[in-house]
Amino acid sequence: MSATRGRSGEGATTSGCGLKRRNAPQDHEDSEMMNQDQLSTEDWCGRFWNGMELLKDVNEKKHFLPTGLEGIDTLLGGGLRQGQLTEITGPSSSGKTQVCLHSASNIAAKQMGLVMYLDTSNSFSPSRIATIIYGISDLFGQRGFELQTKDARLKSVMKSIICESVFDIFALFEVLHQLEVSLLNCKVNNGGSKVCLLIIDSISSLLAPIIGGKYPQGRSMMISVAMILKKLADEHNLSVLVTNHMVSAGNGAVKPALGESWKAVPHVRLMISRECENNICTATVLKHTLLASGRTAKFVAPS
Repeated sequence: MSATRGRSGEGATTSGCGLKRRNAPQDHEDSEMMNQDQLSTEDWCGRFWNGMELLKDVNEKKHFLPTGLEGIDTLLGGGLRQGQLTEITGPSSSGKTQVCLHSASNIAAKQMGLVMYLDTSNSFSPSRIATIIYGISDLFGQRGFELQTKDARLKSVMKSIICESVFDIFALFEVLHQLEVSLLNCKVNNGGSKVCLLIIDSISSLLAPIIGGKYPQGRSMMISVAMILKKLADEHNLSVLVTNHMVSAGNGAVKPALGESWKAVPHVRLMISRECENNICTATVLKHTLLASGRTAKFVAPS
């Protein structure tokens, strides 16, 4: 999926799908248009669901996508829930990218659907994906895989992972809008498969620069990204997985970046930490729609 970006005289950019996105507002008129866009988003969020609709939605539509990391899957009751946004946060080198790579590999290898991987810091590693795929013990019992060579199996799985490099907020808007249009038109598919997992590693690399004062509408843009992601998850039954870094909270403590406005966005927030000098990681629930905060699980995330 290629992103075509260009500027028009009104500060808008047109994607390859003919869909316009708005850059940071430059004047009063742009600010009013931004507010109108937010109102339309709020209208979408204002749909009321009765109890039976919610129960049916949970039981019939929102399934789990296993990450392939036993501790995390057990902790979350099966893995990443479709229709929800899950955030993995933690210090540098704690294993956040490994969770993303394992999730992408496991979903693609088990033919559960396509994975779209948005890479913001050149963290996507095809060789690491290959290592993970060869280590999935129950992969080769699947129909057709046992008849393929090792390289053919890897090629088949890699075709189910769509990787896109995204290095700024405007490129992110572009790709998300293209994805939405493609999903509506059923164009993002491969042999009948549809995107079921969207990964952004790391979303804080794109959002932190715009909320530091350079962009007056930075926080509004951040919330717009949040609403688009949650809308994609809900309307197209995707699981959205994002990573976030940690910042100082004072007195030597640390906390997830992006502040209080973003804190309310994820349905599930896990903090990952790694033990010194080994690959044993601990996942701690910071936020969950069903689980109590503080629950933990250990898992192995080889480097």
